[in-house]
Amino acid sequence: MIVVISPAKKLDFETSSPITQFTSLKDIKKSEELIKALRKCDSKKISSLMKLSNALTELNMKRYKEFKTPFNLKNAKQAIFAFKGDTYVGLDAETMKEGDIKYAQGHLRILSGLYGLVSPLDLIQPYRLEMGTKFSCGNANNLYEFWTQSITVQLGDLLKKEKVLINCASNEYFKVINSKKLDAKIITPAFKEKKGNEYKMVGLFAKKARGMMSRYIVENRINNPKDILEFDIDGYKYNKKLSSELTPVFTR
Repeated sequence: MIVVISPAKKLDFETSSPITQFTSLKDIKKSEELIKALRKCDSKKISSLMKLSNALTELNMKRYKEFKTPFNLKNAKQAIFAFKGDTYVGLDAETMKEGDIKYAQGHLRILSGLYGLVSPLDLIQPYRLEMGTKFSCGNANNLYEFWTQSITVQLGDLLKKEKVLINCASNEYFKVINSKKLDAKIITPAFKEKKGNEYKMVGLFAKKARGMMSRYIVENRINNPKDILEFDIDGYKYNKKLSSELTPVFTR
């Protein structure tokens, strides 16, 4: 079973990682190609492309300028510890046991607009480049065109053995995968909150729940998709009435 999650805008490169083990990105050359193209953009274009304030525009232009390979523990950080958005609050990687991190390294992947398909211990440097950004590079008109083949092929290789893909990513990121090319069952858990007489998805809570589900799968070494239906963390319970085989719904 392979789990995919989205990255996060919020980053932490100040706090030290709890471990020193790391791996290297498979597509760093493609990342360098994107950085080279981003460096050619002026602040007005970056601000417009990503809808950033002046301060965030300057910060990210500085990041593109300072991007430097090779990555090491002095100039980069393992992805699973660097991202700090809602999904990563739910994942809470810092409290994972060593064996869980090792299992996650084989079964969890992060989809990134700059780095492609990222393993938890792959080193990354700080950046801002969301997958939905309409940024052209080389022969690709946008980041979906730029990344789809590479990400899909890598996932396809992983899924030759695993056969099940759990989608805990947002729609923006999961769209980069050409799911028709994958020989695997794709399951997308949904998380909803009770509002009056209805259950609705609330973005912040759903993101955190995707992280909690990812951790649940890792900690319990789940390889049978039926076993994720036992997920019962933070008040969520499987709601059979609202669910389908490929979209199990968890409510609270």
